[in-house]
Amino acid sequence: MNLIVTCSRHLEEEASDEISKTLVTLGDAESKTEHSRFSGIVVVDTSLDPFQVVDKIRTKILDEPWSIRYCHRFIPIQESMRTTLENIVAAVQKHAGRMQSGDSYRITVEKRGSELSTKELIDSIAGIVKNKVSLEEYDWNITVEILGDITGISILKDPDIVSTLKTKRDSME
Repeated sequence: MNLIVTCSRHLEEEASDEISKTLVTLGDAESKTEHSRFSGIVVVDTSLDPFQVVDKIRTKILDEPWSIRYCHRFIPIQESMRTTLENIVAAVQKHAGRMQSGDSYRITVEKRGSELSTKELIDSIAGIVKNKVSLEEYDWNITVEILGDITGISILKDPDIVSTLKTKRDSME
């Protein structure tokens, strides 16, 4: 899994078809989509760089707003792993080098189907990332997407996640 796509509940099939067709137009005819066990979540495995995919989808939405109807958000995933505190912290540590020493960050945890303590997870991540924490004005967002026994993490800038509704709304202004 290197891309998470959200959609309206019970429209996972339509969203899967939409992202698959979009990925074909971007050059990946072999991508795999899978409905997660959580309604409104589709996980994608693409051979393309998920950050470039999200950027190209943003451009597609701006050029052809009607072309993306079922997918709501596109979240690139840098690494996925089994859901354990140790695995998640190790993955964050591995990717935290994207941040410069003066950069600030926040941690966002989207937890579905897991008993892992959000507070313990945030405390553990904050304990290994030495940059300044800022919940309001941050440079980076350490995103932890827990989907039961699989977790995806990314260290993102705000534009790295695309919301179709927000992008369409902003383009009208």
